[in-house]
Amino acid sequence: MNLSVGIVGLPNVGKSTLFNALLKKQAALAANYPFATIEPNTGIVPVPDERLEKLAEITKLEEGMQSLPPIKCATVEFVDIAGLVKGASEGEGLGNKFLSHIREVRVIAHVVRAFEDSNVIKEGAVDPKSDYETIRYELLLSDLQTLENINEKTLRYDKVKASAVSKLKEALSSGSVIGANLTNEEYERIRELNLLSQKEEIIVLNVAEDDYSEQKISEIITQYSEILGFDKSQFVVVSAKIESELASLNTSEQKEYLQDLGVEISGLERLIKKAYERLGLISFLTAGEKEVRAWTIKNGSSAVEAAGEIHTDFMQKFIKAEVVSLQDFRENNGWKGSREKGRARLEGRDYIVRNGDIIEFKIGR
Repeated sequence: MNLSVGIVGLPNVGKSTLFNALLKKQAALAANYPFATIEPNTGIVPVPDERLEKLAEITKLEEGMQSLPPIKCATVEFVDIAGLVKGASEGEGLGNKFLSHIREVRVIAHVVRAFEDSNVIKEGAVDPKSDYETIRYELLLSDLQTLENINEKTLRYDKVKASAVSKLKEALSSGSVIGANLTNEEYERIRELNLLSQKEEIIVLNVAEDDYSEQKISEIITQYSEILGFDKSQFVVVSAKIESELASLNTSEQKEYLQDLGVEISGLERLIKKAYERLGLISFLTAGEKEVRAWTIKNGSSAVEAAGEIHTDFMQKFIKAEVVSLQDFRENNGWKGSREKGRARLEGRDYIVRNGDIIEFKIGR
């Protein structure tokens, strides 16, 4: 399955505007009418990582370089999927096609418009709670159809899968998958079905410009956490209009703009980091004269698996991984100081890499 994040929601809730801001360019048509997006637009977005700039400064001094080494961030793939409408699971608004696009992503970023604007058409929209439930209901119905289509003969010979399907049907029919209570074995058996309701979800609240400040963002998350019944960690608040304006500015201008708004970190940055986390990904770092880089691995990966992200040959020729924590690397001003102070340690192939580890791999010939 792709490690990608699908941006979904009703038509005209700000999905394509948000997607364009993520890519800092007009990649998707953002228009004031339903189904402006038909085929999904895909973009690779860098994950903001303030650690890399500091590592680059340390590396420049340690290596005696005239300028900072190149910085390469980790990335996340976002997919802008056309708006769904009520009845999508039965084909309304090209719904079956759009649902198939959602099935291909790992995480759903569900955009809900949390403000009124008489100039923007809201196709089938009522209020944020109803809008969210409309999309969620269509995903549940689509999954129920998928389960109904499973060959009964298959289930007779696979009791674990049959049990999982029975539990899910009952839960979906009541409008939820939370009560399914699948065992680990049952979950593994139905993983191949790639059910929409089983996907990780981020709820993206698109708010008005006047509601875009740290205090109001906190209040809005609390409000919708209670309305929709989800933990606060499930939400990200953005203002698609403001994010679109920020995308046209350089870094220093963006910081100044956000300060004027009373916002520490942009909504897009919060969304990108949240998406990376929901995908179950972490970064290990490398720091040298050629580049300072964040490498993407799955949380729980071993040192030898991390080495394979740099080059597949590194897995076969792996000897050791020299590891320094980010804090030690900073405090001792790089590799040399960390080694002299005994803060650099050698780890074997089974070492579980931690987020932010700085690693230099020892590879044989």
